[in-house]
Amino acid sequence: MRVLVAEDEVLMADALAVGLRQLSMAVDVCYDGAAALERIGVNAYDVVVLDRDLPEVHGDQVCREILARGGVTRVLMLTAAAGVRDRVDGLGLGADDYLTKPFAFDELAARVQALARRARPALPPVLERAGIVLDVPRHQASRDGRFLSLSPKEFAVLHVLMRAEGAVVSAEELLEKAWDEHADPFTNAVRVAVMTLRRKLGDPPVVETVPGAGYRIA
Repeated sequence: MRVLVAEDEVLMADALAVGLRQLSMAVDVCYDGAAALERIGVNAYDVVVLDRDLPEVHGDQVCREILARGGVTRVLMLTAAAGVRDRVDGLGLGADDYLTKPFAFDELAARVQALARRARPALPPVLERAGIVLDVPRHQASRDGRFLSLSPKEFAVLHVLMRAEGAVVSAEELLEKAWDEHADPFTNAVRVAVMTLRRKLGDPPVVETVPGAGYRIA
């Protein structure tokens, strides 16, 4: 899951990014509207957590731009304004959800996960394939009833592969969906993460390598 946090309160933005990464999301961060538009133009995000009162380019305009581009990106708008009219105006701009400050991180995370499910073809929150059960809201995974202790990155890679429902996922797509903008496209991080994930999933092996194409769960 790829998320952009656009928030001008640096400490809050960074704290949100840390928390969401612990839930195996790939998170990019920016602190003004111009930077948000730049990243939206380059990366395909599932969800944008968007502060309404951004400097440089107002959050309202950023929201309009996301809507104008089409695609599947969902917007969770943040604001300090708690009035009904403010919420109505924010949703009227095209935001998919609205959260007033201060808020609980657990609520924000749950809303981001719910929006991400809407950003893609509908699948249940608990995914099952080849004896693997992936409970995304609870951030838990098991195989044949055995609990899997996965790192956030391993969980993210498994999530992408499970969502593909047996289709091949390229290394480039895994890098885009499970890593943030600081990932080196020439790194072997994907290969290493798949290798450690295979080891934790155990035998018989279920993550196949398709030469020249990518990976899939048979």
